Amino acid sequence: MEIKILQDILKSNKDVAGEIRQMLREKNVYMIDMMSSPGSGKTTLNDKIIGKLKEKYRIGVIEGDIKTTKDAERLAKHDIPIIQIETDRFGGDCHLESTWIKKCLEGFDLDKLDLIIVENIGNLVCPAEFEIGDDERMVVLSVTEGEDKPAKYPLMFNTCRTMVLNKIDLLPYLDYSMDELMKNLSNVNPGMKVIQVSATKGDGMDELITHISRNIDKKIGM
Repeated sequence: MEIKILQDILKSNKDVAGEIRQMLREKNVYMIDMMSSPGSGKTTLNDKIIGKLKEKYRIGVIEGDIKTTKDAERLAKHDIPIIQIETDRFGGDCHLESTWIKKCLEGFDLDKLDLIIVENIGNLVCPAEFEIGDDERMVVLSVTEGEDKPAKYPLMFNTCRTMVLNKIDLLPYLDYSMDELMKNLSNVNPGMKVIQVSATKGDGMDELITHISRNIDKKIGM
């Protein structure tokens, strides 16, 4: 019975994700589902991404957390539309679901947006199971988490098309093997695009910004 219920939940979620894709296609809006462990640097990364892109593109953010609005408050300085989802209010779920994302999208004026960034709840397990209708699934992995995460959480790294390896400025201070990371990643998703960055220092950010810009331009027809 529990398996059947889970199958029904995932199917319903997938159906709504399809509706979201159609909605974004009609409005020419590019949406990124950004996922990671807690503390990987997602919000700092988004702060830098928004700062570099907001003069060219119209950006909205959906901020997911179990509790608090701290991350949304950090991004509010950019004066862009932000919608917060706190799952503690309805059970404390460790992921975002497509029905919630659709409700948030209905709260935006999509005719005035080019890019929506969904900052998913910090978790390498549950968010990977729930589609939200995005154009790009992006996982952020910090070097401080070790090289084994693709092997330990294969679904997350298998279902994402891009990995941002963050905090590379700390590599000189860590016993870290890039070869081991890439081997683990290749075993799970050999075609994944990897962009190495330091969100705080700025290393690699130009490559990430170019990657995102190219995808937005393709979606909106520039």
